[in-house]
Amino acid sequence: MRDITGHVGTTPLPARVDPPLAADERTMLTTWLDWHRATVRRKCAGLAPHLAGAAPLPRSPLMTVGGVVSHLRWVEAYWFESVMINQPDNGPSSEEDPDAEFRVGAERPLGELLDEYDAQCARSREITARLELGTTARNARTRATLRWVLVHMIEETARHNGHLDVLRELADGATGE
Repeated sequence: MRDITGHVGTTPLPARVDPPLAADERTMLTTWLDWHRATVRRKCAGLAPHLAGAAPLPRSPLMTVGGVVSHLRWVEAYWFESVMINQPDNGPSSEEDPDAEFRVGAERPLGELLDEYDAQCARSREITARLELGTTARNARTRATLRWVLVHMIEETARHNGHLDVLRELADGATGE
């Protein structure tokens, strides 16, 4: 097996800074989330463009590298923009097609998806910086706090990094952190 090297998109491969072993709660939550966000790009680095839309799992036809990156981009937008500051949900999903972001991601260039994901993560960081951890969502459909959203996004991003790890190894044999 070979290690993942190189990068895709216009943004260079981000440095992954290990979270501190001791820090205040906000620092701990935001640095762990950023570590997992940086891992998304690392899992995609050097992947041949034609493999980003490949669905190697026969029972999971929506599970592609591009689809996962697209999903993570829209999950970031939903939780930080729609839920926390009550902005419209502009994601491609609907009641008729709840998995649309996975379909869209399988058809778009991975570099563009990663750049959009990075831009969305930057917006999420800006929102996080303006709010206290105990701030309750402005979206009336949930009582989630920013603290809950950060923990959920760590879990969501880490879980999908596991998917990216498997998809990447199946696509071209590359493995890595």
